Amino acid sequence: MASKVRARSGLGIFFVVLIAGSAYFERRILVLGGSIQNHLGLIFGLVWWVTVSSVVARLALGEGIGDVSFRWGGAAGTRAMAIASAMPLVVGLTAYGIAWSTGLAGFQAPALPGAVLGLHFASAENALVRFCQCLGMMVVLGALDNCKYAAGEEIGWRGYMLTRLVDSGVPAPILMSGLAWGLWHTPLILSGQYASGPHPILAVCLFVAGIVAGGYVFAWLRLSSGSIWPSIWGHGTWNAVIQGAFDRSTTGRNVWVGESGVLTAGVLILFAVALYRLWPLTPRSSSSLS
Repeated sequence: MASKVRARSGLGIFFVVLIAGSAYFERRILVLGGSIQNHLGLIFGLVWWVTVSSVVARLALGEGIGDVSFRWGGAAGTRAMAIASAMPLVVGLTAYGIAWSTGLAGFQAPALPGAVLGLHFASAENALVRFCQCLGMMVVLGALDNCKYAAGEEIGWRGYMLTRLVDSGVPAPILMSGLAWGLWHTPLILSGQYASGPHPILAVCLFVAGIVAGGYVFAWLRLSSGSIWPSIWGHGTWNAVIQGAFDRSTTGRNVWVGESGVLTAGVLILFAVALYRLWPLTPRSSSSLS
C-alpha cells in the first residue's frame, strides 16, 4: 500500500491537473452554449482528462498502472458486473415509474436513436412497445457505446482518486470521492447544459446528492471486485439507460426525475444503502487494491 504522504502527494498533483484541464474544456463548452450533445468532442476530451490527470500524477511519482486493476475479478467481478447492469434499470423503473404513474412527469413514445454503433432499427407505433424497444437498445448497444466516455472518468475517479483517498487516510474517502465527482459536474448544471431542471441551484443539490449515492455504488463495484471494469460498465450503462431511454420517454423538465430529480436521487440513495447492507465492504477489500 502506498504511504499516506505519497498518496496525498499524488492526490495533490491529480487535482491540480484535473482542475486546470477541466476549466479549459468546461469554459469552451460554456462559451459555445447549447446542449452538451452538440459538443461531444469537447465532452470526450473533458471526461478523458480525468484519466490524463491520473496518468500525470502516476508519472510524477514514478508509479505504474497495475493498481487500476484491468482484470475481471473472478466471481466477485461477475457479481459486480451483474449489479452494475441492474442499477440503472432498478433506479429508472422505480423513479420514473412512480413519476409517470402519478402524473409527476409525462410519458411519451421515445424517439429512437438514428444509429447506435452504426445500426438502424424500425420504430414501433405503440408508446410502451417503443419504450421497451429503446430500453433494450440502450441496455446493450447504447451501454457499449457510452463506455468510451465512462472509461475516461472511471480510470481516473475509481482507478486512481478513490484508492488514493483510501490510502491517504482521508476520513470517509468514498463520500469525499463522490463529492469531488459531483462538484466536477456543477458548472455545466448551473449553465443549464447538463442535467439541469427548472431551478439550477436545486438541480445542483439534487444531482450532488444522487451522484454521491452513485459514487458509493461505483466505489463498491470497484473495491468489492478488485476490478475497474464493473465501474466502467455501470457508468456506461447508467448514461445509456437513464439518459438514452428514460429521459427520452419523459416530457418536460421537472424536479422529480432526470439525473437532478428528487425521485432519482432518493431511489439511488436507497439502492446504495441496500447494497452496502447486503454485501458490506470489508477493510481488506479497500486496503488490498492500492
